[in-house]
Amino acid sequence: MFEELGARTIRAVEKTGEFGRFVLDSSLTSVKSIGLRSTYSLIFNQMNIIGVHSVPIIMITGAFVGMILAVQAYGQLAGMGLEEHLGVLINISVVKELGPVLAAVMLAGRVGGALTAELGTMRVTEQIDAIRSMGTDPIQYLVAPRFIACLLLTPFLIIYGDCLGVLGGYFVGVINFGINNKAYWNFSAAGVELWDVSIGVIKGFFFGGAIAIISCYKGFTCEKGAEGVGRACTEAFVASFISILAIDFGLAVFFNAIYDTFWHVRSVL
Repeated sequence: MFEELGARTIRAVEKTGEFGRFVLDSSLTSVKSIGLRSTYSLIFNQMNIIGVHSVPIIMITGAFVGMILAVQAYGQLAGMGLEEHLGVLINISVVKELGPVLAAVMLAGRVGGALTAELGTMRVTEQIDAIRSMGTDPIQYLVAPRFIACLLLTPFLIIYGDCLGVLGGYFVGVINFGINNKAYWNFSAAGVELWDVSIGVIKGFFFGGAIAIISCYKGFTCEKGAEGVGRACTEAFVASFISILAIDFGLAVFFNAIYDTFWHVRSVL
């Protein structure tokens, strides 16, 4: 039992070190690739795959998040005579927490799974080894464009999802439940600050980077065969989902401390 525990611990440490080296190599190579025009076509191609093709699922997710929040919260607020404040609750929840997290989870399922399957298949069929044998760095050719595309487009997809969430909440609250239109938007504008929107956008950079790095790593290190590729896709989504929640918690604590120290004081003054 102790031998097995020790062997698992050693493997875990080795995997952690391997992942750390992969993150470092990918980050440095991505920074270098920004200055190379030869990689721009690869980046734009990944932007189309990751960004444009993800718009419909982000649109549906964001709209339904706003509508569900409106349906669930209206009864409680109406019972206290505060139904006109429904927009504040919906919009803050959407732009600050639910919008970024759910959009990132959907991207982890759609984009992360696709990246892992694509790179995993290339590894199984030895295409990555062929790229390396031709003197081309597979990290620069395969990982960097995907990492940069996810890093840049995830915040924009989150903004798009937030807008649809706000409109979905407005549709249910104002059009369906009959809340006063002017009061709805006035309370929303007074309750939602630029700080809240900025937090959601900043989270997008971290979520996108985590999804891309984890998915590419799982694809590069998957086991042989179709079963290995399938397992890698599952592990990539689970790891990305956990990372999104962990990053969201860490950033929430950090941004709350920043807000209490600087932004709140400036708002009061």
